[in-house]
Amino acid sequence: MYLRKILMAIVLLGLLAAGIVSYLIYTAVFAPNTKMEADEAYVYIPTDATFEAVLNQLRPLLGDMDTFQAVARRKKYVSNIRPGKYAIYKGMNNNEIINSLRSRNIPVSISFNNQETLADLAGRIASQLEADSLSLLETMRDTAYLNDFGLDADTGIALYLPNTYEFFWNTSARGFRERMLKEYRQFWNQERNGKAAALDLEPLQVITLASVVHKETAKVEERPRVAGVYLNRLDRNMLLQADPTVIYAIKQKTGNFDTVIKRVLYKDLELDSPYNTYKYAGLPPGPITMPDISAIDAVLNAERHDYLYFVADVENFGYHKFARTLAQHNRNKAQYVRWINEQKINR
Repeated sequence: MYLRKILMAIVLLGLLAAGIVSYLIYTAVFAPNTKMEADEAYVYIPTDATFEAVLNQLRPLLGDMDTFQAVARRKKYVSNIRPGKYAIYKGMNNNEIINSLRSRNIPVSISFNNQETLADLAGRIASQLEADSLSLLETMRDTAYLNDFGLDADTGIALYLPNTYEFFWNTSARGFRERMLKEYRQFWNQERNGKAAALDLEPLQVITLASVVHKETAKVEERPRVAGVYLNRLDRNMLLQADPTVIYAIKQKTGNFDTVIKRVLYKDLELDSPYNTYKYAGLPPGPITMPDISAIDAVLNAERHDYLYFVADVENFGYHKFARTLAQHNRNKAQYVRWINEQKINR
């Protein structure tokens, strides 16, 4: 009888111990283990990150790091770390957290526009993806890659269409470039290529002209009319005489693309640069900025008219006055020059 009681006690103690162990295991795996106040937080795990690096990001968010590490080892996450952006939600347990970190890489929305150079674009993208600006720039400037499209470091920006795109945060520099090429090819579909051909222009030439149109006016509704002026001048073998191309030439010569130039001077028109459309006929060698899609489509759908000139309209700021004859243009220009002198804008 006494032996039976001892055996029963041992069994009960065993069951109790098993229960406690089971409870501890259950708690470690399934009990909530977050301490953040916000409903959600995000961690960005770099490529080749160590488990310790992951822990450092999680410490401000989790309540019990010991149980998390134990479950992470049990689920073999320690040797299976994946880079990317991951969400941690308030009230998550260790099992849910590890499942999220293993398989729920969240895309990020990146956007870019109005960059004038590949260096500017690389810096913009590096602020939104893991890839650093140097690796992005080296990939964008890859000579062999650009040669396939008849481009160089100055004209390569034509391959990047400004918009908002979804990427995984850990996308590499090459991965970004490949995705942009895919977007470029989709953009230049049969319809747009057909419109470019009807204008006797290649896609690069369309983007180049669109970059000038983009710089000339921020008013989307006016861009087809401005594009029509330049196309008319090209058809008549007239110099484009576009001030934004002169400004670009000045920036390129000085190497300072942060320069703000509000007024082009007569001496600037003598600058010897293929981008100076007061000196060289036809389109400049490449885009002077990254044009909006609206500017590209403005060229492809340019307004048909017989205007050959335009100048800023000081009575309707942001817009322009258009003229068919040089005499009419000179009258419009005189009004603009008087206004700009009154504002004491000398550069």
